[in-house]
Amino acid sequence: MIIILLLLLAYLIGSIPSGLWVGKLFYNVDIREHGSGNLGGTNTFRTLGKKAGLIVTIMDILKGTAATLLGSLTIFEAANIHPLILGIVAVVGHMYPIFAGFKGGKAVATSGGILLGYNWPIFVILVIGFLVVLKLTKMVSLTSMILAIVALLYSVIYYFTVDKDWPLIIIVLLLGIFIFYRHRSNLKRIKAGTEPKVTWL
Repeated sequence: MIIILLLLLAYLIGSIPSGLWVGKLFYNVDIREHGSGNLGGTNTFRTLGKKAGLIVTIMDILKGTAATLLGSLTIFEAANIHPLILGIVAVVGHMYPIFAGFKGGKAVATSGGILLGYNWPIFVILVIGFLVVLKLTKMVSLTSMILAIVALLYSVIYYFTVDKDWPLIIIVLLLGIFIFYRHRSNLKRIKAGTEPKVTWL
């Protein structure tokens, strides 16, 4: 029962539609009706501006972190569930949120939040890498997919050089699959040369 409760809580945390709530509460705007229609940070940046985009991105990151750390709370320790499992359930909630008609974000920020809660040095490296690659490509979607590959490579290198953490490799691989799947339409636009580019970096 404790495990079921933990999984449910992780999903509900991930389901918090940060972009929708910030848009409606502070801007009286439903971002699903603007831009790409996506609830993630990128569409929030485009629709509501830098401040709202940053707030939503941070909130989405912290959803993954909170879910990952959930099992470490004293009341849940007896469940002995791997934190990465809770994290990936939160990502599923982020992509298919019960609070927003099961139409959510593209898994990037919340996936990063999992790594922040589980192995923060990886998160820091990926954030730096994200900014560098985004500066070069000007495309958030392409940068996200490239960093998903980088994260997988890093987890493999980490396995052979630091700690044989095979669950990390499996979960990072799954997160990468999620990210590529959620960016299907972006891949088509990238190939067609019509993918929107950022202008603020």
